[in-house]
Amino acid sequence: MAYEETASNHQFKEIQQPLTPEEVDPAQKRAQKAAINNAEAPLTVNPGDRIDNSKTLEEKAKQVAVDAPDITGDHIVVPTYFIFNMPDGTQQALHHVKDAEKISDMIRLARMDENGNRIWW
Repeated sequence: MAYEETASNHQFKEIQQPLTPEEVDPAQKRAQKAAINNAEAPLTVNPGDRIDNSKTLEEKAKQVAVDAPDITGDHIVVPTYFIFNMPDGTQQALHHVKDAEKISDMIRLARMDENGNRIWW
């Protein structure tokens, strides 16, 4: 979830991402299930992994790549995009597959001080 950063006075818009099955939009669930079950147009990619550059940051934040039980039986939800508050004050939606390396770099860059403020290395 994106949040307000206090250390450098950047004001970020709070964006809620679905992280539990109950938070996933039911219309999105139905659309993904219909796409998976459409025998006339076989998929080459998970419908939740599709990249649509016309979507807003908020729409990308709500897109879910995985909403299913894993091998252990736990029901997991994985967002398609991870929303990052950038050091320059902008927010970016990074795709969990296409931008995986950049997501890893961002996680390594972000650190918190003892007061919970983000410090960039």
